[in-house]
Amino acid sequence: MTDPAAAFSLHPQLAADTIPVGDLLLSRVLLMNNTRFPWILLVPRRPAIRETIDLAEPEQAILWREISAASVVMRDLFRAEKLNVCAIGNMVPQLHVHVVARFATDEAWPKPVFGFAPALPYAETAGRELARRIAAGLGGL
Repeated sequence: MTDPAAAFSLHPQLAADTIPVGDLLLSRVLLMNNTRFPWILLVPRRPAIRETIDLAEPEQAILWREISAASVVMRDLFRAEKLNVCAIGNMVPQLHVHVVARFATDEAWPKPVFGFAPALPYAETAGRELARRIAAGLGGL
């Protein structure tokens, strides 16, 4: 049987906009390279998946457990007042789920973070350290 993760490749836009965190059972976890908002993505490592309904039912359940685990990490690590969790995919068709820690004091509040303003990238060491902290919260990946 062929491993579906072997045929997986990350969309170039996602690769360009993120810092790798690590892999969960199903999903690759990525940190958005934008200091404006604490923001991660979960990307199921399956080829040609655009919607959650394109995953087999057991993988849908795994994805939801991973989203829940990532949400807990983002809430606790950043002491978020609110979490925004969504899979929009209008600009990047590859299925990816956003988990964004939000605050009444953040720049975009109460509006969505998407397209709010140009990204302010992390300094290289700061981005790697934050990715390491997120990975540790997710069990060390």
